[in-house]
Amino acid sequence: MTVNIISISQITSYLRELLENDVMLSDIWVLGEVSNLKRASSGHYYFTLKDDAAALDVAMWRTYTSRLTHNLQNGDAVLAHGRVSIYEPSGRLQFYVDMLQPAGVGLLHARFEELKQRLAAEGLFDESRKRPLPPLPHRIGIATSAQAAALRDILTVLARRYPLVEVVLSPCLVQGERAPDSISAALYRLYAQDVDLIILARGGGSIEDLWCFNEEIVARTVFASPVPVITGVGHETDTTIVDYVADVRAATPSAAAEQAVPDMAVLAEAVTVLRQQLDEAMSAQLWMHQNALHSATATLQRQNPALWLARSRQQVDDLVQRATRQVRYLTERRQLQLDGLRQQLITLSPYATLHRGYAVVQRTSDGGVVTAPAQVQRGERLRLTLRAGELAAVAAPPAPIEEQHTDD
Repeated sequence: MTVNIISISQITSYLRELLENDVMLSDIWVLGEVSNLKRASSGHYYFTLKDDAAALDVAMWRTYTSRLTHNLQNGDAVLAHGRVSIYEPSGRLQFYVDMLQPAGVGLLHARFEELKQRLAAEGLFDESRKRPLPPLPHRIGIATSAQAAALRDILTVLARRYPLVEVVLSPCLVQGERAPDSISAALYRLYAQDVDLIILARGGGSIEDLWCFNEEIVARTVFASPVPVITGVGHETDTTIVDYVADVRAATPSAAAEQAVPDMAVLAEAVTVLRQQLDEAMSAQLWMHQNALHSATATLQRQNPALWLARSRQQVDDLVQRATRQVRYLTERRQLQLDGLRQQLITLSPYATLHRGYAVVQRTSDGGVVTAPAQVQRGERLRLTLRAGELAAVAAPPAPIEEQHTDD
């Protein structure tokens, strides 16, 4: 027969892997009483957690003991978080703790983590659903205690920063067993008031004092809000479930008021800057359009029909003047030529000769001009044209005379 023999170290190693790979045992909270506490010089703590029926060895390394906010003592009831494994050299079951709180606070923290994980899985904390705050709210709803200092702080900040806003107060309890229902009712009253946003606030306190803001009913009421919600619960180090659900989380009530409204002084300065920028932009636009208008006017003037007609009329006038001068010149030139011809005609005209005492002799029979005696017969009738009239004559043979020649 074959016997399967394994070593003790194989057994402890196998058990260690089983325990460390177990999902439940690798991330657990354990409630118990501290006993046999030993503080090593290295800073590590070794002790036993026990209840009425069992005990469990615990190791807490220096990295985690340095984060403890209280002095751990034997007999303390604590809530410890960590993982279960095997300490192989001795084969003992051991609980490795990375977080430890007094039992009262520890139980609350465990409830906090359980609700936080559950609501986160449902999408109540999704950043995608968170809404931006209105830049200039007209009405702000406030859910807090009417006697709380938180309310006075909020109203003081609102009056200083943005006195134009209208405030609607829905008073509620902010501590104690009845506080969750009171807060939920106050919020639903505001949902019906047509407000632009809501501030849910209270001043600082212990985890127990602030616990009403970790209740599921309050978280779901905030989630149902039709308008953005700002939380200002406790001090800067305090974080509640409603802070995760709210659209905006402020560190304090005063900080919530500051985030809810703008600062009118800053707005006035911004308006002044914008007005200057607008004036500069308008001046630049006006200058640009004026230049464009001047350019268009100049172009229109160059293309103005009246100017074109005036230029054309001027050109016509110039042409008329040139034509007039040319005609005058030609007329004067022709007049001079005519005067010369007239003078020549006068000079060469037989009538001019008649003025000097000569006569034109013509035969009466045919009107032919007689320039020599041989051109007429004796007794032929003749007509003599003088400067002042005509005479009739009869040809008779004259005494012969020599023909005279002149250079005329």
